[in-house]
Order: sequence, then structure tokens, then C-alpha cells
Amino acid sequence: VCPRGQRTDENKICRECMGSPDRYDWLYLGFMAMLPLVLHWFFIEWYSGKKSSSALLQHVTALFECSIAAIVTLLVSDPVGSLHIRSCKVKKLSDWYTMLYNPSPDYITTVHCTHEAVYPLYTIVFIYYAFCLVLMMLLRPLLVKKIACGLGKSDRFKSIYAALYFFPILTVLQAVGGGLLYYAFPYIILVLSLVTLAVYMSASEVESFKDLLVRKKRLVVLFSHWLLHAYGIISISKLDKLEQDLPLLALVPAPALFYLLTAKYTEPSRILSEGGNGH
Repeated sequence: VCPRGQRTDENKICRECMGSPDRYDWLYLGFMAMLPLVLHWFFIEWYSGKKSSSALLQHVTALFECSIAAIVTLLVSDPVGSLHIRSCKVKKLSDWYTMLYNPSPDYITTVHCTHEAVYPLYTIVFIYYAFCLVLMMLLRPLLVKKIACGLGKSDRFKSIYAALYFFPILTVLQAVGGGLLYYAFPYIILVLSLVTLAVYMSASEVESFKDLLVRKKRLVVLFSHWLLHAYGIISISKLDKLEQDLPLLALVPAPALFYLLTAKYTEPSRILSEGGNGH
């Protein structure tokens, strides 16, 4: 077992992690940092109601909380006081799950060699979530109590209660599936951004470009999904070869355009009426 901040080399000797996270590592940390923010925004929107004027301020507060938590997490990580962090390179999936590789020399006594081989990618996420939770509990209840109008006393704190549920879920997700998320997160982003965009447009009955322009909120949601889609494409390509990878970003609006161009052909009422005429 190696002390925190070290991992074994080819000769099984503990060496201090002196490298820096590469671009993919930062993209992974960015994804894990975005998860609570996106969930905050979703539940604030879900529980704020159409008449509530407090939603925007709550969105801004959630962004502030997560941004400050991310900065503080980087500052308290080694080297302390700097936004840079030192790390060990991730070589394979098993690096994330050293607890599964404790040897049993005589098949009786287990030698515990568990340590953070992917320092600090595993534990830094837990530290970030802890700061997010503390900042939320310090700031959000006061804000909601002061500005939440148009909501009942029981409804105004529901977005905070939702966070008290999803933070433990995110923590368990990182503890159990951190390594899997590290390799799969670009594809998770792409799939979720496509599915949620289609669901939102369908629920909002958006069938043309004119329907998008009617409300600014729809455009904000559309551009947010485009940003997520671009993030997923960048994470997959890693932008190693700019001349090849940058043109892929032109595909970002493609799913939304495809939906808008084909929505009129898949309108349920139209399909039912044509089916009735056929019979």
C-alpha cells in the first residue's frame, strides 16, 4: 500500500505522483462537476412553477455554489493554494479499483494494498460534492425564504430536499462506478443530451423554428443542450488533431434540426387521422 499521493511503478515501488492531469482527465472532472449543477437546475425548474419569479435567482445561486466549490476544491488539493493539481496517470480500468486486487499469499491472510492509484481523480470528486453540499445548506435556504414568491411554504424548499437525495446518490455512483464513468462519460453525455432534448421538445410541443422563437426559455434550453453535445464530442475526440476534430463540432445542431424537420411527419393526431382514412 502506498501513502496518498503515491502509486507503485513497474518495480512495485511507491513513487510520488508528480504529473498533471491531461485534457481528458480535466474533461472527466468537468463532467463530474457538472452533474450536481445540472441536477440543481432541473429540480429548481421542476419545483419553481410557472408563476415563480425566484427560479432565475436560484439558478444563478446554484451556479455560484458549484463554481465556488470547484475553486475551493482545487485550492485545498495538493499543491495547496494553487489551481493546479498533481496527479498520477490512469493506465487501465483496474487502477480505479485497487481494493479488488488485495493479494492472499497463503489463501488465508489477505494483504490490504488498497490505495488511490489514480490520485486525485477518485477522492477529489467526493471533496467537491462535500463543499457543494455545505455551500448549498449555507446559502440556498436563506435565499429561497427571502425571494420565493408564488410558492407555498412546503413547495419552496423542495429543490433543496431533492439535492439532499441526489448528492448521496452521486457519491455512491462515484464510489462504485468512478472508473466506468471515466471511460464512458463522453458517450453518456451524447446519449443523455439527445434523449433529453427530444423529450423537452416533444413535451413543449415544439414542431418548427417559429415555436422555438416564441419563448426565450426554449432557446436557452436548446443552446444548453448544444453545449453539452459539443462537450461530449470534444471528450470523445480529445481534440488531438484539430484539423480533423474541430469540423465534428458542426454536427452539434444536427439532432435538433433533424427533429424540427421531421416532427410534422410524426404528429400522433396526423398519424391517427391518416390511419382512420386508410381504413
